[in-house]
Order: sequence, then C-alpha cells, then structure tokens
Amino acid sequence: MLLENYYSEHADGIHFSRQQASSFAKDMAGDFNPIHDHDAKRFCVPGDLLFSLVLNKYGLSQNMRFVFQGMVSEESTIILPDTNGDEFSISDSRGKDYLSVARHGERTLDPQTIANLTSAYVAFSGQTFPHILVPLMANHQVMINPDRPLVIYESMVIQLDRLDFTKPSLELSQATLAVDGKRGDAQLKFQLLCNGNVVGSGEKNMVLSGLREYDEEKLQQLVDLYNSRKNSYTS
Repeated sequence: MLLENYYSEHADGIHFSRQQASSFAKDMAGDFNPIHDHDAKRFCVPGDLLFSLVLNKYGLSQNMRFVFQGMVSEESTIILPDTNGDEFSISDSRGKDYLSVARHGERTLDPQTIANLTSAYVAFSGQTFPHILVPLMANHQVMINPDRPLVIYESMVIQLDRLDFTKPSLELSQATLAVDGKRGDAQLKFQLLCNGNVVGSGEKNMVLSGLREYDEEKLQQLVDLYNSRKNSYTS
C-alpha cells in the first residue's frame, strides 16, 4: 500500500482531497459507501484512512485503541503531534479533535509489517456493509434508512500477541447488534491469523442511526444499489 498516494503533506499539516479519500475507500478498502464519493454532498474521509495514517507515522503497538470523534472533510487541515507518548489526539488546525489514540506494549516501526497489517485490516473493515451488517439487521428486524443510510465508525481496538508476523489475515469471530430505539450499536470482533495461527484479536465498533422497522425488499434494494455501484466502478 502506497499510503502517500491518499494524502498530501504540507508545511501547515495533512490534507485529503476528495479524490484521494474516495480512491482509498474504493481501491484499498472496497468500501462503496456514498459518503466517500468524491462528489458526495456530505463527503467524509474514511476513518480507516486516518487509522492507516497513524500507523504509518507513529508505528504499530501491541495494544492500540482508536476512538473517532468527528468526520474529516476535504477542508480539514490535520495536525500530527510530535509525540512518542502512549496517548495522543489527532486534531485539525482549529483544535478540533477527530481521533484519539491510546497504545502500550512493544512497538514496531517496520514499514512492511505495518503495511501488511494495515492492508489486512482495511480490507476486512471495508466489507462491513453489506456482508456483516445486513444479516445483523435482519436478525434484529431493524434496518438503516435506505434513503439516508448512516453508519458511523466509533472505535477500534487491536491486541497483538506478537509483532513478528507476516501477511496476516483477519477473520470475523463474533458480530453483535444492540438496539435502543432508533440507535444501534454494532460490535464486530475479529482474530488476526498468520499461517493459520492466531497472532492477535480486535474489535470494530459502529453506530447505526435512524433505525426503522425491517423491510426486506427495501433493504435488498439498498444492497443491490451498493453492489451495482461497486460493479460499475470495478469494471
């Protein structure tokens, strides 16, 4: 992964163009959420791009927690703090926080290890919809608003047993959805595997907003539209 293709670094900070962020979502994560389209009215830089940037700049620690606090746009100027600390925040030039990071344990700055882990996680994360969330919603007889689907990336945790792995893969181990009125809290737990052996685990947490009664036909239309957009792009 040539992460430098998906952001620009200037004297004042980090910038993401709409095209850079959209290309990352589609090409690296396989994520065709309309909010990441370069011409989207409510455009947002993928959270996984911020996650990847942090690992690229600060290294990979055995235990890491990422909490997303805001949506980055193409107008944001992201400031990366000069720190080697265990806790820090990623903010913009106006002091608005977008991501808080907590880490501990052994750390590696090896670019290949970081690239392998990042690529594996981003590919897994990008498959959240429809592969994981749609069955979850069906099981709970709820669904997101098909006219304005909104799934917010809330946090991510990763715990590694060791850092000397090569070419890891991620495998879903458990998916749950807690529904409270129109809000749903989804938790996806996963294992990291290397040559068939478990080398770590983690979880991705999301918030589903505007939940409503399950309608299989309308949800299938949303899935079909998503797949159509993906097929059109990849072809």
